[in-house]
Amino acid sequence: MELLVASAIGVLTTTGVYLILRLRAFPVILGTAMLSYAVNVFLFSAGRLTVNAPPILQDGVEIYSDPLPQALVLTAIVISFGMTAVVVMIALGAFLETGDDAIDIPEEGK
Repeated sequence: MELLVASAIGVLTTTGVYLILRLRAFPVILGTAMLSYAVNVFLFSAGRLTVNAPPILQDGVEIYSDPLPQALVLTAIVISFGMTAVVVMIALGAFLETGDDAIDIPEEGK
């Protein structure tokens, strides 16, 4: 289970970094979303991967899940969704104004 989650985090991070390095606005937005998903899965896995374990301490229960990483991930999902919506609207406005979604990098010496 841990190998699967670690592999998923690695694939999401690699995909996110690759997409961020593209010179188009939409892949950059997708790349930041992939990186935020990777961070969310990492935070969620930080709270110990347990199945059918109660989040609250009870008498006679030795294995429990930590509810703090779950709350952090839920908050991060809401924030990343809001930020993605803002960035998509900014990119859409730039596309409608210029007619292209290319990210211009100024050449040195000109």
